[in-house]
Amino acid sequence: MMFSAQGSSRNHCSLLAVLSGGNVSDNKQKQPVSDDKPRYPFPELASSGRLEVQLLNSPNIDELRRVLESTEPNVVYLQGEQNADSEEIGPLIWGDVDLSTPETLCGLFDSTLPTTVYLETPNGDKLAEALHSQGVPYVIYWKNTFSRFAACHFRQALLSVIQSSCSHTWDAFQLAHASFRLYCVRNNNVVSSNSQKQSVKPGPRLLGEAPKIDVSQPEVDMQGEESSPENLPAIKIYDDDVTVRFLVCGSPCILDAFLLGSLEDGLNALLSIEIRGSKLHNRASAPPPPLQAGTFSRGVVTMRCDFSTCSSAHISLLVSGSAQTCFNDQLLENHIKNEIIEKSQLVHAQSSSEESKLPSSEPRRSASIACGASVFEVCMKVPTWASQVLRQLAPDVSYRSLVMLGIASIQGLSVASFEKDDAERLLFFCMRQDKDPLQDSSVIAISPSWLVPPAPSRKRSEPCKDTKPLNCTGMEGENGIARPKSNVAAMRPIPHTHRHKIIPFSGFSEAERYDGDQGKVNLPVVPVKQPAPVTHRKALSSSYQAQQIISLNPLPLKKHGCGRAPIQVCSEEEFLRDVMQFLILRGHTRLVPQGGLAEFPDAILNAKRLDLFNLYREVVSRGGFHVGNGINWKGQVFSKMRNHTMTNRMTGVGNTLKRHYETYLLEYELAHDDVDGECCLLCHSSAAGDWVNCGICGEWAHFGCDRRQGLGAFKDYAKTDGLEYVCPHCSISNFKKKPQKTVNGY
Repeated sequence: MMFSAQGSSRNHCSLLAVLSGGNVSDNKQKQPVSDDKPRYPFPELASSGRLEVQLLNSPNIDELRRVLESTEPNVVYLQGEQNADSEEIGPLIWGDVDLSTPETLCGLFDSTLPTTVYLETPNGDKLAEALHSQGVPYVIYWKNTFSRFAACHFRQALLSVIQSSCSHTWDAFQLAHASFRLYCVRNNNVVSSNSQKQSVKPGPRLLGEAPKIDVSQPEVDMQGEESSPENLPAIKIYDDDVTVRFLVCGSPCILDAFLLGSLEDGLNALLSIEIRGSKLHNRASAPPPPLQAGTFSRGVVTMRCDFSTCSSAHISLLVSGSAQTCFNDQLLENHIKNEIIEKSQLVHAQSSSEESKLPSSEPRRSASIACGASVFEVCMKVPTWASQVLRQLAPDVSYRSLVMLGIASIQGLSVASFEKDDAERLLFFCMRQDKDPLQDSSVIAISPSWLVPPAPSRKRSEPCKDTKPLNCTGMEGENGIARPKSNVAAMRPIPHTHRHKIIPFSGFSEAERYDGDQGKVNLPVVPVKQPAPVTHRKALSSSYQAQQIISLNPLPLKKHGCGRAPIQVCSEEEFLRDVMQFLILRGHTRLVPQGGLAEFPDAILNAKRLDLFNLYREVVSRGGFHVGNGINWKGQVFSKMRNHTMTNRMTGVGNTLKRHYETYLLEYELAHDDVDGECCLLCHSSAAGDWVNCGICGEWAHFGCDRRQGLGAFKDYAKTDGLEYVCPHCSISNFKKKPQKTVNGY
């Protein structure tokens, strides 16, 4: 049964709260305030969202019966006696009214019974059994003694779920109970400090049956069906799991199995609420999942189903099943709900993650996340549709279920409904522990990577730490000769292949410095003929500029981790299969044809299927896509592809190749370490620009960095039959090797 008004079109839930004496907000004045004791801001019971609250303070029996008959609430909340001298909740006694016996309590309700009764009183198992036997579907009760702080936390969690979404009693209790375990039980804050330890498992309990989803076939549809439903496959949902990072409000702690299990159960209950109250809005025939069409048996169809969840989040699911199921909207909706809620665990905690085993410093606090309170990071595996639902719920200021689980951020997106009082209430249980959990915990939760404090400097980049400090001239050398010190490895932002590469030019050796007239050529750009002081100044400027270079390479994607062989020895079939799997993983299923590897890719160039394999190999061997026009797409790349012919008359082939590369291979390149990384041998930067490749040493350079006279324009080298570029260092080397011209035969 959902928390909604039965027989009414209004989407709300009515709650009758019978308090033991005074409003709950009065407890704020009763709680002593001290510097060494944390404050617990008791929330007020008030109407909010879907929840309509009516309060009764210490009523008599007749008044309570009259209100129950007139209002017919969905939920009845009965609060036990509260003593100002004790933190524990007492029996159901309000002045002269005593409801602590089953006979008296059951006499309050006539023929019209509420959906749920919540008994906030210790030792309430007999009272709950009496109410349940009378016909109340669900009764929430406590079997042990408990403090008013623990009771307030569970009640607040339960009512927050009810006010946020049209939920079932069973699911709402599971979420509230997970929140109770996460903060109260884990921190030993169920009973007061003066109470004795109890052998009974602490926490509230629910008396009632779990809801079931009707997935039976209609009798009309079953008649005349040639094959029985058992012979057809059950409904199947095609979705991949993704890792979602949560920021949870609380002190840094060990990510033990109890914490992860409580958070896992709470998120499972939250997603079950969203799916149980979801609605199928549209369905359409869809192609089968790539690489799985051949596994389907006869009679199985695939559908793309658009759902809106209980809290109006929108998702789209790809499902397959029998035609009898998929073409019946109500039956299809019920089967999908049953498959998600009953037959699968939606959230899986990553307890064995290496990240949870590393120590952390205090996370950087942000006013937009948990109102500046301390947080720790937890990673969970959830279906893709579930991550979409959670990200749509986070910005909703009226959605409070995430707050009661302590979730303050989802994948960097802050939960908008988190308030300062919520953070104080959650941290109250963490601070009431007898000892600091960090004192004897060698393993604590790691601080979120996006909350690590930035460097104190405002500079975009810093000099390498391994570089020795410079002297007064900014240089160090021997015999008065200045020599720039640069860390070549720090200037290469792109991963390298195993093939040996020539180190970028950083100066000549000592022998070369004094080799005749060429001794003055000691700079990494062009030969200079200035005296030593000018050389020092220019070298210092060049060294400082090299340290301030900011890489403009695109940010790399998360590594694919496919285990594919290196691109130099990888076969074409292995490469294409890996690209197909990567595109499917990234959600680009439209690029993968139904026929699989035999039809991939479906792009045609020059009357032939696009040769992705050679296209990729040639581009990554020349520095990757970000090099841009430094790659001669038509002369160097297209000529190595099977699409090239000697009589080729295509125009604009370079732009066509770049467009195909962006569509199929750009993300794949960023997620793999196949790029033969280079930096400019003149400025030592890997920034995008007018790249040219030396025809002798094979090193790359920015054409604009070469200041030599008579080089011509960049287009003269970039076109198909253009000039061959020779870098300054190779020009100097070739000049040395040339024999000196003789004069008059001598």
